[in-house]
Amino acid sequence: MATTYVNWGKAKVKLTWIPDKKIPPRELITSVHGFCFKDDKLLLVNLNHRGWDFPGGHIEEEETPEECLKREVYEEGYVTGSCSLLGHIIVDHNENPEWNENSPYPKVGYQVFYRMNIDQFHHFKAINESAERVLINPSEVTKTYHDWNELYQEILDYALRQK
Repeated sequence: MATTYVNWGKAKVKLTWIPDKKIPPRELITSVHGFCFKDDKLLLVNLNHRGWDFPGGHIEEEETPEECLKREVYEEGYVTGSCSLLGHIIVDHNENPEWNENSPYPKVGYQVFYRMNIDQFHHFKAINESAERVLINPSEVTKTYHDWNELYQEILDYALRQK
């Protein structure tokens, strides 16, 4: 378990990583993300609106978190594979003076994380929100992903141990 504070806009938000094999309550999951690997290399996607990132996004109404991840990974990275649950980040707005009842996110929500072992690369069409994909050595992620933080590193390290 690791905790950090981040600034999202004017908001100070507490993030806590919990390695766990249980899915948090579906209605409180704000997003699902994946660390995707092929031959010990990590997949990053260049998202049009924020730069290099690991794949992920918001759950659609009838999806499970795993179905969401598989859809997002395909839409952003054009890869498919098998997934295993790693855990979740607790996104806690209790110390955020900008949060209010009209916020699109719950006061305490969850970002769920999976590890994907990539089985297949599909033709990269770049028709959704990503412009390109790349496989990198996980130890070099901070050279490509500029908003990397210690929580992501903790999750990546955990994912690497879950082979």
